[in-house]
Amino acid sequence: MNIDSAKLEALVNTAISDISAGYGGVMISLGHKLGLYRAMEGAGPLSSAEVARRSECAERYVREWLNSQVAGGYVAYHPSSETYELTPEQAMVLADETSPVFIPTAWQVPASMWADEDKAVNAFRTGKGIAWGEHDERLACGVASFYRNGYQASLVQDWLPALEGVTEKLKKGARVADIGCGHGHSTIIMSKAFPNSQFWGFDVHAPSLEEARRHAERAGVTNVTFEEAKASTYPSRGYDLICFFDALHDMGHPDKALRHAADALAPEGTVMLVEPFANDRVEENINPVGRLYYAASSTICCAHAISENGTHVLGAQAGQGRLASIAHASGFTKFRRAVQTPFNLVLEARR
Repeated sequence: MNIDSAKLEALVNTAISDISAGYGGVMISLGHKLGLYRAMEGAGPLSSAEVARRSECAERYVREWLNSQVAGGYVAYHPSSETYELTPEQAMVLADETSPVFIPTAWQVPASMWADEDKAVNAFRTGKGIAWGEHDERLACGVASFYRNGYQASLVQDWLPALEGVTEKLKKGARVADIGCGHGHSTIIMSKAFPNSQFWGFDVHAPSLEEARRHAERAGVTNVTFEEAKASTYPSRGYDLICFFDALHDMGHPDKALRHAADALAPEGTVMLVEPFANDRVEENINPVGRLYYAASSTICCAHAISENGTHVLGAQAGQGRLASIAHASGFTKFRRAVQTPFNLVLEARR
C-alpha cells in the first residue's frame, strides 16, 4: 500500500482542526454562560483581571479562557499592553443575543449529540429510531436558539413577502398553522407582526409546547394558540397559510403531512416549507453546511423519522427535487423556490 504523505498530512491537519473546534465549542459555551463575552462587549481593550472583575469570575481561569479565544480567532489580543478586546464583529457572533449570527447556544446541539451517543450506537446497530423527546434536553433548546434569530431577521422582512399574496392576507387577517412549531419562536414572530391574524402552533413534543406558551406569555401576544397534535391530524380550519419550519424532513410520513395540509388549506391557501439548504446531489453538498446537516441528520432527523416507522426518511439534506416530488404527489400543482439562504430553502406550495 502506497501512502501519499502530502494527502496524509492534510487529512491529519483537518482532523486536528476538528478536534480543536470541538474543544473550542466548550469554551464558547462557557463564555456565554459565564457572561464573559457580555463583559467584554463594547469595552475596548481589557486586561484579564478586568474581564474577571466584570464577569465576577476567577482571574486565572479567565486568563486561560481568553488565551483559548485568541488562539481560535474569537478575541483580539494586544501584545504591547497584554490586553484582550472583543471587536464589533466578534460581539455580533458571541455577545449580542439578538444578532442573526449569534452562535454560542447552538453548541448545545453537539453537546446533546455526545450525551446521546449510546442511543445513536444502538440505533445504527438495530435500525430502530430515536424520537425527538428521547434526546438530551439540550437538543430542543439548542435547535430553537440556532434558528430563532435567523427567523427574527428574515421571516417577516424577506420570506413571507416572497410568497404570492401572503403578506397582504396576513395584514388583513388570516388563519395560520405552524406545524412542528417547537418552542414557538416562528409562530410568535409572525403573531407579533400581524396582530389581525390568528395563529396556531402544533407539535407532538409536550415540553416544547410548554416552553412555547411561556414564550408567548412573555411576548404579550394573544392571537396565538399552541396545541399538541400530529402533522397529519391537527384540526382543519381553512388555513390561509400553513408553515413547516425546518420540520417536514424530520417526519416519518411527510407525504401524509402534506396531504393533510392540502386538505386543511382555505381556497387559494399557501404552504411554506422552510427546509435546511441542500442541493439535490451529494457531490453538490460537500461543504461545511452540508457536513453539519448530514451529521445532525444521522442522529436526529433520520432517527426521529424512523421512530415514526417512516416511509419517507428524507433527512436534513433532502433537496428541492425530492421535496417537490412529494408535494406534487400530495396534491400540490405549484411548487417553487421563493428564497434561499446559506442555511435554508424557503419553498412555496399551492394547490
